[in-house]
Amino acid sequence: MRQAVLWNVHRNLFEQHPYHLVNPSPWPLYTSLSLGSCALSFLLYFNYYNNSYVYIIISLIIFSFFLTRWFTDIVIESTYEGHHTIKVQNGIRFAFILFILSEIMFFSSFFWGFLHCSLNSAIDIGSIWPPKKIITLDPWSLPLLNTIILLSSGVTITWSHKAILDNNRTAVILGILATVGYGLIFSGIQYYEYIEAPFNINDSIYGSLFFMLTGFHGAHVFVGSIFLIICLVRQWSYHFVAKQHVGFECAIYYWHFVDVVWLFLFILVYIWGN
Repeated sequence: MRQAVLWNVHRNLFEQHPYHLVNPSPWPLYTSLSLGSCALSFLLYFNYYNNSYVYIIISLIIFSFFLTRWFTDIVIESTYEGHHTIKVQNGIRFAFILFILSEIMFFSSFFWGFLHCSLNSAIDIGSIWPPKKIITLDPWSLPLLNTIILLSSGVTITWSHKAILDNNRTAVILGILATVGYGLIFSGIQYYEYIEAPFNINDSIYGSLFFMLTGFHGAHVFVGSIFLIICLVRQWSYHFVAKQHVGFECAIYYWHFVDVVWLFLFILVYIWGN
């Protein structure tokens, strides 16, 4: 396997062109349809249709199956067939950076809503922020602990990235394991925080914005953890080398993005917003 990956690194020297002409695939269409089914299932759930949660579970399973098949084909194209030349890898990096920029715009809209409501408090919520009768969370307890945990995960994933550049396979695996562990601990603490919170998503605009911001961030931590677990399996299978690990790089970019968003959350929502 390792020899095959090394061959793929130099394969672009023998290609007539450095680009990858993708073969026709049904998975993008099937994934889109299943994702639309997920959205419809959630719509039924929010409108209190009977047994709508069953449709949600089925839709998520189907979506996960199609997405897994799609990504499996991509792994085969890059690792076994050697289609991911240097030019293709640069294109993937650029595309993923654009994806992260779209995610930044997504979170910026919610931060904008939080800042607007806090700086221009309406009379309906008592003209104060946080709104009247809202008991906020102490930022120097669990939120501070989660901040330390997530920043520590940024250190371990950076260590893992440096290790792969140095061809230190063991350190790469340990770094990913530590990062995933930090991510799971973070998610567990956030779940406990939700249970113990003295307000819920229905408690004025503060509750809605708080749970939307922290909830979507928590979902990104969960997705990032899955991303890193897949990279861990691929690293264990000798799919990555120093000159070809664009999938792992994208996972690192995503995790650092999650870290930075949490810093803004901690400062604006937990500290300044209180």
